[in-house]
Amino acid sequence: MIVPALFSRRSSLLFIAAYLSIGLSGTALAVIASDAPWVDSTNSKARLIGGTVEIDGKLMLLAGVQMRMDDGWKTYWRYPGDSGVPPGFDWTGSKNLKSAEVLFPAPHRFVDGGGTAIGYSRDVVFPVKITPERPGEPVELKLVFDYGICMDLCIPNEVNLSLTLPSDATEDAKEASLLRETLARVPKSETPNALPRVAGIEAKLDGAAPRLRVEVLFDPDAAETDLFISADKTFVPVPKPLGTPDGGMQSFEVAFGSAKEAAALKGKSLTLTLVSDRGSTETSWKAE
Repeated sequence: MIVPALFSRRSSLLFIAAYLSIGLSGTALAVIASDAPWVDSTNSKARLIGGTVEIDGKLMLLAGVQMRMDDGWKTYWRYPGDSGVPPGFDWTGSKNLKSAEVLFPAPHRFVDGGGTAIGYSRDVVFPVKITPERPGEPVELKLVFDYGICMDLCIPNEVNLSLTLPSDATEDAKEASLLRETLARVPKSETPNALPRVAGIEAKLDGAAPRLRVEVLFDPDAAETDLFISADKTFVPVPKPLGTPDGGMQSFEVAFGSAKEAAALKGKSLTLTLVSDRGSTETSWKAE
């Protein structure tokens, strides 16, 4: 999982100022599965959902961190883009929890005067794969959920959420549909015959005019096409689309701010996230 803590200098100052001036927190009592209440915070609210869900004929124990925002507000993906802060998930205090793997649905871009951010608006669910220490027993989840929510400036939020996942292997129909829907939006690993996929990469990371150009092949009928690139703890400018898809083929280019910025990627493993309304995929590429 790639979880950088990246801010533009301007956004960092606004974020810190908001943090010093505003103390925000919420608490939810531990309850059974779909009865978890919403916890209000700045122009947003969050809750935990979960239960046993049947996926491809197999029962899977899942939770979901559901977040709703007022119109005009946004929160961030695991890599926030030119500025912002990714969400944080602290499961300390949970009982009978071996691991909690947070997954990220395909995001979209927001362009404003501060640059391009990557994230979500209105309503988002982060699905969580739950592995209990002792299968067959209830799992008591306790989550400290940290996130930034932004309109003109970024405001930090921290809410405390709790949920008990029952031990019985039965599907809760109320939550199963929502969890299946959000799981379908999580990018899958790229395969040779699936779309979207990377058709070509042209990289020139040395010299005074570095560039990185990526050709992506989408479904010819796909809309909302986009590309995001992330690297562990290394800043990557958000790629710019060069026109619209032509027969499914679309070009994207990373515009580096300096030769040093481009050179910092050399030898790093980059994750390319290809997004469309017909499905999203991810693939890795080592920058040479």
